[in-house]
Amino acid sequence: MKLAYDIKDKPKAGQLIIFAFQQLLAILAATIAVPSIVGNGMSQSAALFGAGVGTLVYLLFTKCKSPVFLGSSFAFIGSMFAAFAGASSMNVGYLGLIFGAIFAGLVYVVIALVVKAAGVAWINKLMPAVVIGPTVAIIGLSLAGNAIGDMLKYTGEGFVMTAKGAVGFICALITLFTVMICSVFGKKMSRLIPFIIGIAAGYLVATCFTLIGKSTGNASLMIIDWSAFNDMQWVPTFTFLRAFKGFKYLTAPYIATVAVAYIPVAFVVFAEHIADHKNLSSIIGKDLLEDPGLHNTLLGDGVGSMVGAFFGGCPNTTYGESVGCVAITGNASVITILATAVLAIIASFVAPFVTLLSTIPACVMGGVCVTLYGFIAVSGLKMIQKVDLDQNKNLFVVSVILIAGVGGMSMSFGKVKLTEVACALILGIVTNLILSRKKDDAPVEKIEAPVEEAVAETASEAVEAADAE
Repeated sequence: MKLAYDIKDKPKAGQLIIFAFQQLLAILAATIAVPSIVGNGMSQSAALFGAGVGTLVYLLFTKCKSPVFLGSSFAFIGSMFAAFAGASSMNVGYLGLIFGAIFAGLVYVVIALVVKAAGVAWINKLMPAVVIGPTVAIIGLSLAGNAIGDMLKYTGEGFVMTAKGAVGFICALITLFTVMICSVFGKKMSRLIPFIIGIAAGYLVATCFTLIGKSTGNASLMIIDWSAFNDMQWVPTFTFLRAFKGFKYLTAPYIATVAVAYIPVAFVVFAEHIADHKNLSSIIGKDLLEDPGLHNTLLGDGVGSMVGAFFGGCPNTTYGESVGCVAITGNASVITILATAVLAIIASFVAPFVTLLSTIPACVMGGVCVTLYGFIAVSGLKMIQKVDLDQNKNLFVVSVILIAGVGGMSMSFGKVKLTEVACALILGIVTNLILSRKKDDAPVEKIEAPVEEAVAETASEAVEAADAE
């Protein structure tokens, strides 16, 4: 496509700030949503800071040749839950987040070294689309319960609808449909930031309900809790500050649990990494897998993910929203991405802004997450589009992964737990390695037409012959 700004172009100062703010809006909702969803005292401002620093690391490794922003990865949400679930204390849980990001980052580093030495052919054999596609889908589907749980956050036990639950559900639906309408019917800008607009709409409705509830004394209408403004933290609470206190309680089984929760997901996100960079390459007209090279983009993503988690707890990944922003605006200037990273770091220290974000009700985030998790699931299914599912060997691989993941297959070996995604991916790889030895089945021969059709066709030919005579 024709670019308004190429990779090395430098917009004017005023335009640069506007372009950087636009990129920040494009990635903001998803980046801060991850710590909000995971909870456990995670800091949205620290996650934003970590995303900014992680992007700077990525730009360094890619020699400022790849215009994409790194933000908090939704793929690791289940892994982050596992890190907290297996921890003996909250501090150990934060330490687990850092260890998990290191494990995931090391996967990238190892793959980068192998790719540089041996190319990418072996990766396609181990994790073809028939394996990666359904596994990516499982990541989204495994988080579906969290999204629905947030939408119905204020209902009673067993999701029995209460007055407050109904109000929260209304806010969730308004958020959900605003996101969808903006994405489908909106203009360029609204289609670029549908999550921001959706959250704003849901928050506005929730504010109206809350103000009415305060004025009438009706607690069932009070959806938003603004008490966070009474004790704002003016400096981001970085993950490593809490993690250092957990070293003395760290155990080998817990480290193993974190490793098996993060490492399989890193392989899946690796496939998304390739897809994002292939897409970006087609937009800018330059093959990023050749220059700066897949090994450099992997190193930038992996090390950037480690650094991001060190500060904010969230592993980072290249953002499709950022790639979309480049495509729509035609602005591929790496200076814009650099300015966005700096802007994210500065914004993380603006306490009122970050505190406002923390007051977003769970029901509103649930409405957004229905679409976000759905996008993850659908992106995985799209990877299977070119897979020939008429071949039983492919059909069995996809079936095994989907059923294992949706069915909640997880295994514990002592204190070590294999998550649903890990079990599904491992089972899928083994299944594919066994069944891929079978050659493709021959196409099914066309079934002859029924007798009635054959008779009718013969009669028609006879009539035509008679007319000709």
